[in-house]
Amino acid sequence: MAWFYLILAGILEVFWSTCLKFSAGFTVPRYTVLTIAGMVASFLFLSQATKVLPLGTSYAIWTGIGAVGALIAGVVLFREAVTLPRLFFAGLLLIGIIGLKATSGH
Repeated sequence: MAWFYLILAGILEVFWSTCLKFSAGFTVPRYTVLTIAGMVASFLFLSQATKVLPLGTSYAIWTGIGAVGALIAGVVLFREAVTLPRLFFAGLLLIGIIGLKATSGH
């Protein structure tokens, strides 16, 4: 269940960071509320995951899911550039996430 919580926390990180962009510096109330709610939910699920999983592994995977997910959201929703270097480094993040999961012992 801890891995489920961790993945959900990472997805919620993508959600709140995307809402943060839509909030336009907290000037759009609907997206401001969604950003804060997403942050709280993401941290709650991360805290549940860290009850079982190692902190370093949990935090690295959480931020990795958030970083790769935010990159994808940026490309899809905000038409951010897709370049080979960005894809390469996103791939490194994915490899790191998989490696941490594989070596966590959980």
